[in-house]
Amino acid sequence: MTQLLTSAQMRAIEAAAIAGGAVSETGLMQRAGQEVVAAILDHWPALRAYPGRALVLCGPGNNGGDGHVVARLLSEQGWQVSVAEMGAPRGLPPAAAAQRAALPGPVARGGLDLTAQGLASVDLVIDALFGTGLARPVGADVAGALARVADARPGLKLVAVDILSGYSADSGALLAAPDSLYPAHLVPDLTVTFEAPRLGHHIGDFAALNGPLAVRSIGLADLLGRLGPGLDGPVTLTDAGLARSLGKSRPAGTHKYSFGHALVFGGGADLAGAARLAARAALRVGAGLVTLGLPEGALSGPLPDAIMRKTVRDAAGLEEILADRRISALCLGPGLGQSDARAALLAAALADGRPLVLDADAVTLLAQRPELRARLHGMCVLTPHGGEFARLFPDLAAQLGGRTLSKVEAARRAAKAAGCTVLLKGADSVIADQTGRAAVNSAHGDRAAPWLATAGSGDVLAGLAAGLLARGMAPFEAAQCAAWLHVEAARHFGPGLIADDLPEALPAVFRSLNL
Repeated sequence: MTQLLTSAQMRAIEAAAIAGGAVSETGLMQRAGQEVVAAILDHWPALRAYPGRALVLCGPGNNGGDGHVVARLLSEQGWQVSVAEMGAPRGLPPAAAAQRAALPGPVARGGLDLTAQGLASVDLVIDALFGTGLARPVGADVAGALARVADARPGLKLVAVDILSGYSADSGALLAAPDSLYPAHLVPDLTVTFEAPRLGHHIGDFAALNGPLAVRSIGLADLLGRLGPGLDGPVTLTDAGLARSLGKSRPAGTHKYSFGHALVFGGGADLAGAARLAARAALRVGAGLVTLGLPEGALSGPLPDAIMRKTVRDAAGLEEILADRRISALCLGPGLGQSDARAALLAAALADGRPLVLDADAVTLLAQRPELRARLHGMCVLTPHGGEFARLFPDLAAQLGGRTLSKVEAARRAAKAAGCTVLLKGADSVIADQTGRAAVNSAHGDRAAPWLATAGSGDVLAGLAAGLLARGMAPFEAAQCAAWLHVEAARHFGPGLIADDLPEALPAVFRSLNL
C-alpha cells in the first residue's frame, strides 16, 4: 500500500536519518540530484546517447541545492547546462551553497531572466525553485518565468523536482497571487519526488494536471514506517488490495446470510430511482441479500428479481423490520427526501446502531437537524460531495475553499467531529475515520474516469459501501473499497457511462482481479 506524505513528514524523516548518522544533509542532496538525473534518463532513454542543452531553475532553499547537483551531473555527462537562480546566492542554506560552489566552469549562471530567444535552444528545463518548501503564493516574477517556459517551443521538456513550483505539496492547491498571471496551462512532462508521493500529487489542482510521476529512493524507505497514527499520521493511496480480499471471504459451504443482508431506503416514487441504483450496487458488490424499503406506492420500477421489496410507512415500520437481526447494514439517503417523516426514519436508523451509510438527503438532514447529527456513531459512513460537506461542516468547508486547509485535513477533522467515517467525494476522494486514519482514492492520471460525473453515480457509490458493510467489512475499509471499485467499474465501461451501467460493470472488475 502506497503512503502519501506531507512536507512536514518528509522533513521529519530526513531529520531522523541525519540525526541518526545514516546520512548527512549534503549526502541527501547528492542522492536527490542523482535520482533526478536517473529518472530523466529512464523516462527518456534517448537522452543517454544524445545529451542536449539544459536549463536548471534553482531556488533559494534546499530544493535549489538539488538543482545545483542536477546541473553538475548533467554537465559531467556532456550536457550544455545553464543555471538560472532566484534569490541571492549568499542566502542559500549551507548544504545548497556547497553544491552551488561545486558547479564546474562550463555551467553558466545567472538570474531568473528567461527569454524566448534563450529558451529556443533549450531541450530540457529542470524546475528546482521551491519543491515542497513553498508556503506562500508565488509572485509575478516566478509566474512570468514559468509562463515563458509554458509558451516555449514544442518539444521542450519540463521536469519538476518534488512538485511544480507554484503548487502546494500538501494540498495540491495552486498558490499564486491573483495578479501573477500564473500559466495554468503549464504541465510538467515529468515530476520526480523521493521515497513516497506527497499528498499534493494526488489531491487538488496539481493532481488534475495528470503529468507522470517518478518516485525514487534516496535511502530513507525504512523510516517511512515510523510515522505515528492520528491526525498527523500517514495517508494511504487506495489500491486493489481490499477488493482482492473479497475473494477470500467466500469459502465453500457458505450460504447467502454468510454475506450479509443490506437494507436500502428511499423516498417517494419520483425519487425511487436513486434507491434502486444503490440497491443494485449493494447486490452486485456481493451482499447475500438486499431489500429495498420504500414508502407505499413507490415500489414500482425495474429491479433485479433478486432484490426484495418492503413497504416502509414510517419509523415504527422501520423498527419492526429491524427486529430481524440478520439485517447487517443499512443505507439511507439516495432519494430519501427531507420531510419530518424522513427525519424520523433517519433517527430510528441511527438509534439502531447497525452499520449505516448516509448519503445525499440523509447528509442534508444531519446538517439541518443537530439532534440527528449528535446520534452519529462509529459504524456510520457519511458520503458527502463538496456541497453537502459544506452544509454539514461549514467552518471546515470555508477553510478548504480558501486553500488554508487540505482536503485530507478537512476530511480528518470532519470525521473526528462526527465520530465516524467520512468519504468526501470527488476525483480525489478522501476517506477518513474518527481515529485519524485517512486514505485518498485518486481518479487522476491513469485512473481518470471523468464520465463518473453523471446523475446517480453517487447513489451507486453509497450502495457499494452498504453492500461491503453488509458483508462484514469495517466502515473505513468499506468506504475505501467502495471508492476504488466505483472508479474501476467506470474505467472498465468507459465513455458513454450512465449510473445504471456501474453495477453491471463490477463482474468485469472482479474477473480482472481473478476473484
